[in-house]
Order: sequence, then structure tokens, then C-alpha cells
Amino acid sequence: MTPFIAEILGTAILILLGGGVVASCVLKETKSSGSGWIVITTGWAMAVFIGVLVAAPYSGAHINPAVTLALALEGSFPWKDVPVYILAQLIGAMIGSGTVYVLFKDHFDASEDALGKRAIFCTDPAISNTFRNLLSEIVGTFVLIIAVFYITGAELHGENGAPVGLGAVGAVPIAFVVWSIGLSLGGLTGYAINPARDLGPRIMHFLLPIKGKTDSNWSYGWIPVIGPFIGASLATLLHLMLS
Repeated sequence: MTPFIAEILGTAILILLGGGVVASCVLKETKSSGSGWIVITTGWAMAVFIGVLVAAPYSGAHINPAVTLALALEGSFPWKDVPVYILAQLIGAMIGSGTVYVLFKDHFDASEDALGKRAIFCTDPAISNTFRNLLSEIVGTFVLIIAVFYITGAELHGENGAPVGLGAVGAVPIAFVVWSIGLSLGGLTGYAINPARDLGPRIMHFLLPIKGKTDSNWSYGWIPVIGPFIGASLATLLHLMLS
């Protein structure tokens, strides 16, 4: 498997399982309809675990443009591969969210909550405040990237020589990091902490013929893209200063 395909597959699995748990909780007539935030954050953490596990041997399992940027800034990942990885992650996120829609189509049709339907695809703030919403994404991603650096340690290489980001050994601890961020900070904005995780599914929400859907909230959509990149850059700067 090439790194490009691995990033597509890993990110698609991440969004399929993460978006799937949200769909199961917010849409009508599912077996877990009405389940709460702990179920959602746990589902997302497990989605990260499985996505990392699948992609790790082939691409390093970045499955997040913020991770790719951080590793490039840190010097352990080649800049020439950054656009390729980010494109793969965006494609994977779109595939994953599109699959969620296909699987839950009957439940989308049975539900009237337009905002809940949008939440399956992309994030929204609990209280709209541009500065604090952006800050929340910056801080959440900062914590994630700092953890990534100290979980990965020295630069590793996969069988094909490609630089490894998290690696399979990092799947469990990084899942706990994402779980903790979700429980502690996620209630503010829905904790994208991953530009592809929000942008790809937001595009799909815009494109798909979802019954009774609302707009895709593009006026907010830049925050879960720019915020994680800022957080990743700041975390990398601190890591380099302390190294």
C-alpha cells in the first residue's frame, strides 16, 4: 500500500467511525439514539485508534493535516510530501463522511433536526465567539501535537522507508489524548483539531442531497481549518525550543 492510499484509507476509517457514532447518537430510530457526549468522545477516540493502526505501517498514520504540518516544520517529514498527504486526508475524509450518509440514509430522512444532521459532518461552536472558538481549536490541537511529538520520540521509518508519524505503537496513547481533549475541551466547538476532519465532511454536507438540511455554515468553516494549523505550529515551535 502506498502512503497516499494509506492516508486516504486511514482518514476514511477515522471519519466513518467518528461520524458514525455522532449519527448513531443524534439521528432518530437508531439503536443508540439520544446517547450523550461521553459516547461520542469515546467513539471518536476509538476511531483515531483504528485509523492510526491501519495506516501506520505505510504512511505513519498522520490522518490529520495538522500532524503533517507539524512533522514537516519539525524536520522529520519531507515538505515535498506535505501536499500529497493533505490531499489524501481530504479525500479520505470526504469518502468517510459520504459513507456515513449512505449507511444512515433512512435515519437522515426520519430526522428533522437540521443542525444535528450537520453535526454529523462538521463542527459548530456551542456559543459563537470567533476569538474563543479559534482559541479553543488552537489549544486543543496544541495539546494533540505536543503529545504526538513525545509519543513518537525519535523519527521512525516504515518498511517502504516512508517517515512514520504516530506509528502503530502510538495508536493507544494518542487515542487517549484525543479522548481527553474531547471530554475536556470538546464541548466548546466540537473539537475538530484536524482540518481534513472538518473541511472534507463539510464539503460533503454541502454537496449531498440531505433531506431537510440547513446551510453548511461556511462563515464558521475557516476556524476548524486555520485553528489547528496555528496550534500545530505553536506546538512545534515549543517542541523545538525544548529539544
